[in-house]
Amino acid sequence: MTHLALGAMGGTIAMSTSVPGQGATVALTGADLVAATPGLAEVADVSAEQLTNVPSASLTLEDVLRVHAWADAQVRDGADGVVLTHGTDTLEETAYLLDLLWAHDTPLVVTGAMRSAAMAGAEGPANLLAAAVTAGSPDARGLGVLVCLNDTVHLAARVTKTSSTALETFESPGTGPVGVIVEERFWPSWSPFERHPALAAPPSGRVAVPLIESPFDDDGSVLQAVLGTGVRGIVVAGTGVGHVSEPAAELVSQAVADGVTVVVASRTLRGGTTTRLYGFPGSEQDLIARGALMAGRLSARKARLLLHVLLASGAGADTITEEIAARGR
Repeated sequence: MTHLALGAMGGTIAMSTSVPGQGATVALTGADLVAATPGLAEVADVSAEQLTNVPSASLTLEDVLRVHAWADAQVRDGADGVVLTHGTDTLEETAYLLDLLWAHDTPLVVTGAMRSAAMAGAEGPANLLAAAVTAGSPDARGLGVLVCLNDTVHLAARVTKTSSTALETFESPGTGPVGVIVEERFWPSWSPFERHPALAAPPSGRVAVPLIESPFDDDGSVLQAVLGTGVRGIVVAGTGVGHVSEPAAELVSQAVADGVTVVVASRTLRGGTTTRLYGFPGSEQDLIARGALMAGRLSARKARLLLHVLLASGAGADTITEEIAARGR
């Protein structure tokens, strides 16, 4: 039988409440989740381990690096697949960070739930079962880190949370899911045209790349304040295909001149950034001329993690440019 390693990290899937009307809190362990999932024993032999047990908004880079080391060890010890249970608030970020570092063909699948165990229609057990099916499927090998909820499977590099409450919250705008679960089987929808090599894990610590949104009537004051902190990299969630105001554009020039790597993403859900559609001050073409990098289809949240990993590993300017261009396609 397929052997899967389950790492429990907390989140709504592990939450419950004993008092009606009281807010849910973390209450269930990985072993509890396994015991509460009908049919899981028929799908795989699952070994559960508690890695963290917190809401995902409280997870840190150090937590995720520790989870990566644990998952890597499970595969080296013979696991056929790895499943992580995780809160949905920051699930896409943890999944993408792990994807950047994941060097195995063995599937690593991240799942969670939108309803706590105390709610009617709690979908945690169904999501865990579907994730186990995916992690044990030969068709999932070589796809990198996957996200599986609501019987839908997504690439970590493309998935995002689109609703704060809906069960079908996780989507991959522009590409769609990479597969679905039907009758306890993973059915691939398409295959990625390439799988990028794993990057070296960064040192533990904080993610040292701030993320700034470019809002209406932006005078650049927030960007100016951030530049004063001595950061080495900044990600800007720009409007449209990667635009900022003219005052902010002037500060991008200042940042690049000071040796700060500036990556501009789109704050929109689909489409990403372009390189030559517009030429006005603050446009994508103008920002590129000032030395900024465009994130392509990477969201600002994911571009932030990629830039941090690259900077922390000591990557030079040429490598950073190449990696962001390749992974943003």
